[in-house]
Amino acid sequence: MKIIKARDYNDMSRKAANIISAQIIMKPACVLGLATGSTPVGTYAQLVEWYQKGDLDFSEVTTVNLDEYKGLTRENEQSYYYFMNEKLFSKVNIDLKRTFLPDGMEPDSDKACADYNGIIASLGGVDLQLLGLGHNGHIGFNEPGMAFEAETHCVNLTESTMKANQRFFASMEDVPRQAYTMGIKTIMQAKKILVVISGEDKADIVKRAFFGAITPQVQASILQLHNDVTIVADEAALSKVE
Repeated sequence: MKIIKARDYNDMSRKAANIISAQIIMKPACVLGLATGSTPVGTYAQLVEWYQKGDLDFSEVTTVNLDEYKGLTRENEQSYYYFMNEKLFSKVNIDLKRTFLPDGMEPDSDKACADYNGIIASLGGVDLQLLGLGHNGHIGFNEPGMAFEAETHCVNLTESTMKANQRFFASMEDVPRQAYTMGIKTIMQAKKILVVISGEDKADIVKRAFFGAITPQVQASILQLHNDVTIVADEAALSKVE
């Protein structure tokens, strides 16, 4: 596990974007695993800036996203497809036919998950998986206590996750109750993993996840067993690490 300390959020974003851009330059037809949430936004913005300068070419890149809400259309402003399109896809020369997320509108959970596992397998797996880190150690929608062996699956969102997401919706009743997410097994099969973390509020979980016991109660702790993990975190997030 390699830890890169950044000065602040902007520095973290640049350093993470450097790693992703190197992957694209070394293997133009790479498969990138992408994440949503506030932490990667700066990284995507940096990648877009470099693309606009002519330094990056996304024309052969394929992407697979970690998760999607069940029941939201791609046009819904709170769907993760909408997020990715706003932050990255619409701003670079990526082929939208090669951008994949779980099908949130597939009502049959088993089919949605099997289809997504099939897509990832058909691509030969993920070359570089980008992750954020939840306050309770979750990655994707893999909450504490879930089995490490899971591939893509449908999860019932916890009350805390739903409350955290409530700010994006008109009311609590509008917050999706379920989501499709890559499981830990799928994530761990990525050739490389890049974790971006920012803020003092993440300092406790950084210490527990990467310097504590490996346990399903802290899902990100399993990353200690992966042979190619890079953590890019700002000084605040690393403030409790010796």
